[in-house]
Amino acid sequence: MTYRAPVEDILLALNYGAALNEAIRAGHYRDYDADTASAVIEEAGKFASEVLAPLNRVGDEHGATLKDNKVTTSPGWRDAYKGWAEAGWNSLTGAEEFGGQGLPIVLHAACSEIWSAANMAFGLCPLLTAGAIEAISVHGSDNLKETYLAKLVSGEWTGTMQLTEPQAGSDVGALRTRAEKQQDGSYRLSGTKIFITYGDHDMTGNIVHLVLARLPGAPEGTKGISLFVVPKFLVNADGSLGARNDIYASGLEHKLGIHGSPTCTMTMGDKGGAVGYLLGEENNGMACMFTMMNQARLGVGLEGVGIAERATQQAFAYAQGRKQGRALGHKDGESDPIAMHPDVKRNLLTMRALTAAARTICYATAVAIDISHEAKDETAREKADARAGLLTPLAKAFSTDIANEVAALGVQVHGGAGFIEETGAAQYVRDARILTIYEGTNGIQANDLVMRKLGADKGAAVRDLLDELEQIVTRVEASNDPAFGATGAILREAIGSAARASEWLLEKIMNSSDEALAGATPYLRLLSLATGGCMLARQALDGRTDDALRDHAQRRMPLVRFLAENMVVQAPALEQSIIRGGGAIDDADMTLAD
Repeated sequence: MTYRAPVEDILLALNYGAALNEAIRAGHYRDYDADTASAVIEEAGKFASEVLAPLNRVGDEHGATLKDNKVTTSPGWRDAYKGWAEAGWNSLTGAEEFGGQGLPIVLHAACSEIWSAANMAFGLCPLLTAGAIEAISVHGSDNLKETYLAKLVSGEWTGTMQLTEPQAGSDVGALRTRAEKQQDGSYRLSGTKIFITYGDHDMTGNIVHLVLARLPGAPEGTKGISLFVVPKFLVNADGSLGARNDIYASGLEHKLGIHGSPTCTMTMGDKGGAVGYLLGEENNGMACMFTMMNQARLGVGLEGVGIAERATQQAFAYAQGRKQGRALGHKDGESDPIAMHPDVKRNLLTMRALTAAARTICYATAVAIDISHEAKDETAREKADARAGLLTPLAKAFSTDIANEVAALGVQVHGGAGFIEETGAAQYVRDARILTIYEGTNGIQANDLVMRKLGADKGAAVRDLLDELEQIVTRVEASNDPAFGATGAILREAIGSAARASEWLLEKIMNSSDEALAGATPYLRLLSLATGGCMLARQALDGRTDDALRDHAQRRMPLVRFLAENMVVQAPALEQSIIRGGGAIDDADMTLAD
């Protein structure tokens, strides 16, 4: 089946789950209004379903190819990208002075989910371009901004992020790519990068690579890394393209999934060195890179939501059309759709509930980022920045974890047919698998959550979040709505588990960091379930005040209850895993048997 953008789900999550309407009333969004969001999302859905979704299978079966250091994308992709860029989709959040539309990040987030659901391998390209735009906007010289931003914002050129090397992996401080300063102020780079998404392609005239490298005599580790802008083609003073730069795709990975997305080995220096321009200050490359890394992490989380949504739509369609056996109480007549059988129904509801929870967490992260940039009050900006930092590892890790779970359940719903490539369900499993590795593995996200985000302010950001969630629970309980079932009590118990686990971890961070790290992954899951469950409940509560979304919000009530009574109910067990599970990890003998 093809993809249909879940516009009502998205608007409900944006306006009420992520509390965008509250932020608008507080004055954080200037001239932005709900009608704009609805119109943009509707149009994005049309382009995605009509143009991008049909190419998803094409990219999987006829992936990108490499010949003579040049990458050719899958059939139809070049025209699709041209139409996508010409329609202005790349320029949504770009600065108006460089041709952008100046719309908020939260609207870009909604569209990113849609691109990823329709065709994740395609959506990876603009995700990286968005990161390059932000890094150059924040850290670039006036000359770099004038040279590159307008073309990147329009989508006429694309961007990449080049960190990983064969010997370095997640240990970026071990990179060996070298940069030598030249008399004209430019640099010459030499070295090899691996796993570079869209490192080369034929969809645009130029590619702007952001490359981490080390200067001679630089300090060891991450403190000695600098960031450089390295274009595929040099740019002349008048803005036209000049000579081919000494950076080439020397290999193309043969991957488990996302075949349409070229993942390249990039080589610099075979012809004297790739010309690069310093972005930010020398030896401050990691700070510059994290400007684009944090946005990329949210983008990867949205890819997880998109894949989960696409797998869910297909599983529902299959389960409603596939007839087999009789549902309980049905003794005569034809076989019933498998969607009526309790176990299949449980699988489908699990898929839908996890997807909805992850979506709301991602959108809440985007709202916090917007407020951190746009709020007039400095205190509001600071609190929003702390909230965005706290939610980013949840958005990235929880959303991509559930993408793998949901995609696997989609295969299960299809039964044996799901294991056959022709049904399409298997592609979502293969495509989703990379997401827990992208932009810092989910284990790294959990460590970041505990050691940096929880520990940075002695738990203040987490306590603020839990206080806000508790207010939602109080409203659920006060509603006395039987449709919520045991939701209120379960959410309150989950908040208590999260609070106790947070305090325990804060104490361990100070005197036993190994124990804290051992509990990091279950802590991220616990905090995500509590947050997602409460925000989903807020959708149902507040959405009923919206004339356009009232009926849809009412239909969310059973889903809120299902998530609470079947998944959030795991919170006390996760609390125990955090507090008690580290000893077994520390004591385990990890040597291989003879």
